[in-house]
Amino acid sequence: MPSTVVHVAFGALVATALLRVFDARTLGAVCAFTALPDLDTFLGVWIPGGHRALLHTALLPLALGALVAWDARRDGGWLRRQFGDTGPHVAGVGVVALALGGIAPDLMTNGVNLLYPVHDTFYAFDGELQLSSTRGVVQTFVELGGEDADSVVGTTETVHYETGVDVERGDDPADAERLFPIVRSGMQLVVVATAAVAVWGRFREGNR
Repeated sequence: MPSTVVHVAFGALVATALLRVFDARTLGAVCAFTALPDLDTFLGVWIPGGHRALLHTALLPLALGALVAWDARRDGGWLRRQFGDTGPHVAGVGVVALALGGIAPDLMTNGVNLLYPVHDTFYAFDGELQLSSTRGVVQTFVELGGEDADSVVGTTETVHYETGVDVERGDDPADAERLFPIVRSGMQLVVVATAAVAVWGRFREGNR
């Protein structure tokens, strides 16, 4: 599964692409939005099945996005009062980064509880999209078939994602190995490196 480092790298790429005012403060705000879902790693210690459910639900960015849009349309909205005229834009970019960088990579890797708590089911859209000379467009991200579909992983009662904080459901063994990943594939390393270069480039352009 992608580490928080990888999630933040995705968020940094969204920030470099969308932020109008790019500085350490706005970059940090967007990256904080992106890292937010991983806080349910700790909540899952006390709430079985909570990891990748409580803060990985698509309802979170939808709710935050609606709240940001509502506040941005108000005269003297909270975001403008607290952070100036750029506040609503930065928060909006943060919500996009939350969805694309904080939740989507996990949805594509092992899965998330996409509509929790309205619908308690973990989904994993881990597949391929190909153009076949004989079969046409072939995709395996979403397999139809109800609860027996390959994309359905389980519920909060049956699913547990191992982390360095919470190795097993319930009490962890005293001798349990705790792994805190940084990158777990060459592609993840490429994402982190690309984000670093993109951030450096934006700062460099801003200092000219």
